Amino acid sequence: MLADELKSLPNSPGVYQYFDASSKLLYVGKAKVLKNRVKSYFSFTPTLAPSPRLSPRIAKMISEAVHIEWIEAPSESDALILENSFIKQLKPKYNILLRDDKTYPYIYIDLSLDFPRFEITRKVIKGKNIKYFGPFFKGAKEILEALYLEFKLVQKKSCLKDKKACLFHQIGRCEAPCIGKISKENYSKIVNEAIKKLKNPELLIENLSNLMSNYAINENYEEAAKLRDSINTIKDISIKVEVDIARLEDFEAIAISCERGFVCSVRLSIRDGKVAFANHTLSKANDISNLDSSSLYKQILLEAFPPDEPVATGKIYTRDEFEDMELVSEILSKRHGKKFNISSPKSGDKKSICNVAFTNASSFIDKHLKTHNYEFLNEIKDYFKLTNLPIKIECFDNSHLFGSAPVAGMIAWELDKFKKEHYRHIHLKTTNDYDQMNEMLTHRALGFEKLSPPDLWVIDGGEALLNLAKNIISSSGANVDIIAISKEKVDAKAHRAKGSANDKIYTEFGKLSLSPNDKKLQFFQRLRDEAHRFAITFHQNTRKKQDMASSKLANLGVSQGSIKKLLNLFENFENIHNASFEEIAKATNKSVATKIFNSKSSY
Repeated sequence: MLADELKSLPNSPGVYQYFDASSKLLYVGKAKVLKNRVKSYFSFTPTLAPSPRLSPRIAKMISEAVHIEWIEAPSESDALILENSFIKQLKPKYNILLRDDKTYPYIYIDLSLDFPRFEITRKVIKGKNIKYFGPFFKGAKEILEALYLEFKLVQKKSCLKDKKACLFHQIGRCEAPCIGKISKENYSKIVNEAIKKLKNPELLIENLSNLMSNYAINENYEEAAKLRDSINTIKDISIKVEVDIARLEDFEAIAISCERGFVCSVRLSIRDGKVAFANHTLSKANDISNLDSSSLYKQILLEAFPPDEPVATGKIYTRDEFEDMELVSEILSKRHGKKFNISSPKSGDKKSICNVAFTNASSFIDKHLKTHNYEFLNEIKDYFKLTNLPIKIECFDNSHLFGSAPVAGMIAWELDKFKKEHYRHIHLKTTNDYDQMNEMLTHRALGFEKLSPPDLWVIDGGEALLNLAKNIISSSGANVDIIAISKEKVDAKAHRAKGSANDKIYTEFGKLSLSPNDKKLQFFQRLRDEAHRFAITFHQNTRKKQDMASSKLANLGVSQGSIKKLLNLFENFENIHNASFEEIAKATNKSVATKIFNSKSSY
C-alpha cells in the first residue's frame, strides 16, 4: 500500500504524515514539493526500504511506517504553519514537541494619549503610537506595581474622568493632571524615566527596598512582606550574565540543547543591550540521536510569536543556523505586519549571548535531572507497555444526579504534581455514562490545538470506555496512550476504599489486577479520585445555581412543566436568560414569555 501511495504524491507544497500498522501517527513534515521530499526517505532498489542517508531515528520511523497521508497547501509557508499546528495538536511519536501553552504578558503604554498609563496585555492593542515592553515570563504584575509606587503617574484609569484631585494626589503619588497640576510635557518626562527602568527592571528594586524598610520600621509587616516578595520576583526575572552590549539594542537570542534524553530551548530577551528577561521550555525525547534541530527551531519561533500577540522586536539571533530561516522570517513578518530578521551570528557579542542561552539550556537539563525522579514513570511505561513516558497525564470523570445537572471534569498531572491551571470542566447534554464520556473526550480531543495532548489518558471506567477513548484518539490522530481504571464492585456498588480496593486496570493489551498495596495502582487511584472530586464539586455547584434559578422562575409563576420545557430547549438557565421573547414564547406561551422577559433584571 505504501509503495502505491508514493506513486500518487503531487508536485505541490504540503504536509505529509506517516502512520504505523496500528494507525498511530509517527511523524509530520512539510515539503516544498511533496513528491520529491517524501520519496527522499526511501530507497527503491531492489525493494522499498529506508534511505541510507537518513538518521537512525528517522530510519527507525520509516521502518515502522505502513501508510502515508498528505495535505496540499497553497505555498511552502502555509505548509510550515500547518506542520507546526499538526505537531502541537497530534504530538507525533517521532516529532519532539517543545510544549509551552502559556501566553506571556507584555506591558504597554499608548503614547498618543495626553497622560498615558502603563497596562498589562496579552493581545495587540489597537493604536498608532503604542509601545510594548516584554514579554515578561514572570513578574509583570510586580513590575507594574513597582512603577506606580516609584513614579507619579496616573494611578487608576478612572482618575482622569473624575476631573478632581483624588487620594493619590493627596498622598504624593500623582501630580493630578486631571485638574491641570502638571503639563503634558512634564508628565512625558516622568513617563520617559519610567520607561528607562521598565527596560531594566532591577533598577526598580532600590525604591522597593526603601519602602520595605519604612514599612518594617513602622511595624507594618504585612506590607513589608509583600514588597519583599515583589523584590525577589523581580530579582529572579533575568538570567544573571555578565554580558553587556555596547550598542543599546533590542533583540531575542534563542538556543537549543539536546542531551541525556531531553531537549531544552532558552530564549533571552535583550533590551537596551542587557539581558532583561529569560524563558525556557524542556521536553523529554524518546530518541535524540541525530536530532533535527531545524524542525525544533522552526517550532520554537512559530510558537514564540503567535498571531495577535504583541511584538517588542523582530530581530532574532539563533545559536545555530537552520533550514528555512528566511521562510520563517517571512511568515512572522506577514503575521505581525512588522519586519522580522532571523540570523545566526558567527562571532562577536551576539554569538556570546547565544552561547549564554545554550549554556543555560544545558544547565536547565542538569537541574531537572537532579530534582526529578523518572524511575517510577519509566516503571509505569514498561509495565503497561505505553508508547510514551507518562509525564503529562489527564484523567476524566462524569457526575450527575438521576440525570440532572450532568457535568464532566478533567484533571491534569505533570511529572510529580497536579497541574490545576489545565483542569477543565463542561456541562453535558447526555444522561448515561457512556454517552457522557463520549461527549467529554470528544470535546477534549477537539481542543488539542489550544491545549496540547498529554502523554496518557486515564479513564474512570472499564473496557467499554477504554475502547471508546481509543476510537476518539484514533480519529484525532494524536499520539496518546490510554488506561481505564474500573472501581471494585461491592454489593453491586462502586467501592472506593483507599488502600484496600481491588480496582481493575484495562489497557489495549488486556485487564490487569494489581495488589491494593501496589504503588502503580495507588497512583492511578489517586488520579481517579481527584477527577471524581473535581467533577462532583462542579456538579454540586451547578445544581445549586440551577435550583436558585428554578426557584426564581417558580416565584414568577412559571410552572415546573414550563421550566422543564425551557431547559429541554435551551439546556441551561443562562441560555433562557439570554433568549428573546419570541424564542421563549415558542417554547411555552406568550404569558410565560412575558413573565420572564419583564423580570430579567431580577432573574
